[in-house]
Amino acid sequence: MLDLSAAFDTIDHSILLERLSTWFGIRGSVLTWFTSYLMDRTLSVNVNGYSSLPNDLKYGVPQGSVLGPILFNLYTTPLSSLISSHSLDHDLFADDTQMYTCFTPNSYSDAATCLQHTFQSISAWMSANFLALNPSKTEFMLFGTPQQLSKLNDPCLSISSDISITPASSVRNLGVVFDEHLSFHEHITKISQACFFHIRDLRRIRQFLTLETASTIGSALVQSKLDYCNSLLLNLPSCEIDRLQFVQNSLARAIFRSSKYSHVTPILKSLHWLKVKERIVYKTISLTYKSIVTPGRSFMSHLIEVKQPAATRSSKLITLERPSIPSRCKLSNRSFQHAAPQIWNSLPSTFRTPSYSTHLPSLSCAQFHKQLKTYLFDLSFPSGAHELRPTCKPPFR
Repeated sequence: MLDLSAAFDTIDHSILLERLSTWFGIRGSVLTWFTSYLMDRTLSVNVNGYSSLPNDLKYGVPQGSVLGPILFNLYTTPLSSLISSHSLDHDLFADDTQMYTCFTPNSYSDAATCLQHTFQSISAWMSANFLALNPSKTEFMLFGTPQQLSKLNDPCLSISSDISITPASSVRNLGVVFDEHLSFHEHITKISQACFFHIRDLRRIRQFLTLETASTIGSALVQSKLDYCNSLLLNLPSCEIDRLQFVQNSLARAIFRSSKYSHVTPILKSLHWLKVKERIVYKTISLTYKSIVTPGRSFMSHLIEVKQPAATRSSKLITLERPSIPSRCKLSNRSFQHAAPQIWNSLPSTFRTPSYSTHLPSLSCAQFHKQLKTYLFDLSFPSGAHELRPTCKPPFR
């Protein structure tokens, strides 16, 4: 994972405009719009009421703007071709650049050499394009089972003549903490700490809020953290999911001003919240649906393969191929490519029935997600669940 120093501040305007023209065919009036947007900007510093003289800005794109990340991605487009030429997979998220490769313990030296050569090529390209890599903050991580990682003797990556980096045990990547075994234990710990911070604050002010307002605040500050990238947690051990469920239960009790020993099921039902496990399944099925209805446009569509329809009644439903698992490692069952088809194929026929004119689901996006939530809600709270009515203290008047 490469780190750039002041990435958005060092973009050269002339190179960016030339790249928009030659790489993306933006010419004429549209190119003039971008030129007007970038040029003739000035910068001054104000301290204690005293302002410096304005200086012309010949570099950088406005941070916090809608166009900033887009222009940065267009500016660094050649970097994608450069990394691909070294036979490495990669992802570019604005100024977050990641390279990754797969290898066996016996071929680690070859993989490390490839990464080192690629890093040197990237560093040279960055210098030519007025971007600066920060080797001291560049992170390197090895993923594998404990048995696989134990076969590597003192692994490290030399990214320059005087800088070598050793594998980190965990790294934060786009807001998610990854550990070397992909257990996400530390990530769940971080989520729980952040959520309980907001839950404690909510309890302090709960007496001044209506039930609706408290529910909105809880959803915005806590539920959003539980839902962020939660499809990565699919098929984790129950002990890890239970930790997140404990957070949601605590939030629900805080909203209803209930004690920590009160029965939480009727509270969750009255809030119409899916439990954490079902929320993870909801996100996974939602991504699968999007990949099916927008093939080629969804970044995950290449992981989904729809079976060709046959003559039988069941085969006329939209069914996904589940690829064979090349290893006995249980971690493979957690990947989207292997788990999503299994979950999709287990859905009732209503969700997988194609329309007459196309091979796409007959339900619209809104209908699909509405019925999906109802279906998963019934799984979260079976009809035999405890039906005690939740009690809520009246709001402060």
